[in-house]
Amino acid sequence: MRELIEERFLRNFEKKGELGAAVSVWKDGEEVVSLNRGWCDKEKTIPWEKNTLVPVWSATKGPAAVATLLALHENGFAIHSRVAELWPELRAASSSKLKLAGLLSHQSGLPALDPDKRATILSHRGVIRELETQTPFWEPGKGHGYHPRTFGFLLDEIVRRATGGTTLAQFWNTRLAKPLRLDFHLGDLNQSHLDRLATMIPPTVSRPSEEELPFFRALAQKDSIAQSAFSSPAGMRALSDINKLEYLQAGIPSLGGIGTASALGEFYSILAHDGVQNGVTVIPKPVVEAARSLQCDGEDKTFMIPTAFTCGFMKDPTDVSGEKLRHRFGPSTRAFGQPGAGGSHAFADPENGFSFAYVMNQMEVGVLPNQKSLDLVEAVYA
Repeated sequence: MRELIEERFLRNFEKKGELGAAVSVWKDGEEVVSLNRGWCDKEKTIPWEKNTLVPVWSATKGPAAVATLLALHENGFAIHSRVAELWPELRAASSSKLKLAGLLSHQSGLPALDPDKRATILSHRGVIRELETQTPFWEPGKGHGYHPRTFGFLLDEIVRRATGGTTLAQFWNTRLAKPLRLDFHLGDLNQSHLDRLATMIPPTVSRPSEEELPFFRALAQKDSIAQSAFSSPAGMRALSDINKLEYLQAGIPSLGGIGTASALGEFYSILAHDGVQNGVTVIPKPVVEAARSLQCDGEDKTFMIPTAFTCGFMKDPTDVSGEKLRHRFGPSTRAFGQPGAGGSHAFADPENGFSFAYVMNQMEVGVLPNQKSLDLVEAVYA
């Protein structure tokens, strides 16, 4: 396995334009593959090392989801409780039977904000006020559509209310990342973090995959769900903005995390092994079960292709016979994870005891994992 993974990893640099990247594969709780190569910067002056940190865009949603589930669990809230019990001011919840599990699985109907009510992405309070009065794009709980940006704000507010004021980023950093020794961070960055940080480079080619063409066509249409979802809250219009300290320090739970491949790999290894790290249960069973349990499967109102979600994680969608329509997360129907825009990819496979993480800094066009990581996933199971 290792030889084939290494061969394909090197091919990403030699034939697919990779700049800097790392891959981490865990099996039965041990890291069995850890490769890194390339450069942290476009000028190729800073070598990529094992402890290099890099923004992972929406791959942040996985850690954010577990932080939310753990905060709810520790404070006595079941995932099938109604959102309105915890957040009565949220119109989408008070006017429906939306459950916390639905909120966590992109079913709230709040993937975007109306054009005239888009606070800056750096204003949590401003965004929350606008989400509270936003008319849902569909009846909450009666369909799903990926929430690229608002997802983090919805979860952050749930954590603050469940814990009495602790932000999701603070909860992740102090309750999970630090005690579990995971080199993955949401805001609160110090100089040592910044010294290890790679620069994200926007795509050089603009052609998306055939599968994603309907989404990208919708993205170009004014006020489509896709266009609105990726434009609200306001700010961060350029992909290169993710390198700005003001956004990284904000610890935005939907897209602002930085970490190493090994940290993401270990995070998913814990989820693949019933919440156990080094023989000790560190994530409670109900949290792990919620992260694994399918909540919705079907046509995605944002992506315009079939998708499937658990409480905070993506799965490969299936057809009526239960066969996978895609294999972004390997062959197992039990596998789940969360990719990031441009190419980062991470998931857990409880059935086979694997976890996988790929991080990089040369972005490609696309919202789903691309061939750079998928070739490596295939090699894991070869």
